Amino acid sequence: MLTWLADYYSHSYGWLNAFQYLTLRGILSVLTALTISLFLGPVFIRRLGKKQIGQVVRDDGPQSHLIKSGTPTMGGLLILASILFATLLWGDLSNHYLWIVLIVTVGFGLIGWLDDYLKISRKNSKGLPARWKYFLQSVLGSGTAMILFYYASTPAETQYILPFFKDVVISLGWGYILLTYCVIVGASNAVNLTDGLDGLAIMPAVMVAGGLGVFAYLSGHMQFSSYLLIPYIADAGELIIFCSAIMGAGLGFLWFNTYPAQIFMGDVGALALGAALGTLAVIVRQELVLFIMGGVFVVETVSVMMQVTSFKLTGNRVFRMAPIHHHFELKGWPEPHVIVRFWIMSLMLVLIGLATLKIR
Repeated sequence: MLTWLADYYSHSYGWLNAFQYLTLRGILSVLTALTISLFLGPVFIRRLGKKQIGQVVRDDGPQSHLIKSGTPTMGGLLILASILFATLLWGDLSNHYLWIVLIVTVGFGLIGWLDDYLKISRKNSKGLPARWKYFLQSVLGSGTAMILFYYASTPAETQYILPFFKDVVISLGWGYILLTYCVIVGASNAVNLTDGLDGLAIMPAVMVAGGLGVFAYLSGHMQFSSYLLIPYIADAGELIIFCSAIMGAGLGFLWFNTYPAQIFMGDVGALALGAALGTLAVIVRQELVLFIMGGVFVVETVSVMMQVTSFKLTGNRVFRMAPIHHHFELKGWPEPHVIVRFWIMSLMLVLIGLATLKIR
């Protein structure tokens, strides 16, 4: 929004041309989202507490989690509000990629809000039935995939890129729609499964968003993308504003979500953030890099799949409890230890993902 105003008045005030630089607007986007989260956080927590919008804890979970029952939830609304405001304020609103990621984020956030609302109103941790949740996610995920495929103007936008190999490029054709659908829906559910401890999901999401922001900036720059042998995606650089907003909003939310948490993000935040990360990775053609950088989310998801499969086939459990962060809790790890160690692993994986820029 402000880019339009800056461009309009730049002929009279030359210093306004500085707001055309992505790097400056990215920094301002981080600071804006962070400020909003920090400023509105206490107000948000008080309002949720007064309305008795509290967390419903699983009966079969670790006993140490029972104390979390009643802690304000649906804090993802604060994250989404901060992201939307910062992106709309500093982003170029003529950029179609920006609108796509915003719509996906809000759409999956609405699914999460419905799930959270049903949990709270029914006082039951089940929430929205899995089949309906998956159906709504599928509609949004496939719809987004078809829109991106329709608007693709160059072959690079629908090709599959393998990191570490500079000459391996696979033309997907209609398979692009299936891949995009799987990445968006899969990432959404993976972040949601990880959101089980105080601050466990938000910090890796912040780090992955930062990593994807680097890819977005470089992919949208013809010279950088050519030098680094990554696909040139025109206008993708503007997505750094959105990535920066996720980072700022996430760090602001972590101020209140860190152990012991004053607020939880709920499905409204987890589903939205996961879908946003998946959409970003698809646009910049780095699905496999997302798999690497989001390795913590992947491991959490795989642990659930292994647990369910093993129990159905053999009646035995692979882990003491799934997702795997609960397994480590039941082994005796204090909750803060699990959280910080997962953060460290996430940082290492994001750095490995960024290293693929030069190892080709």
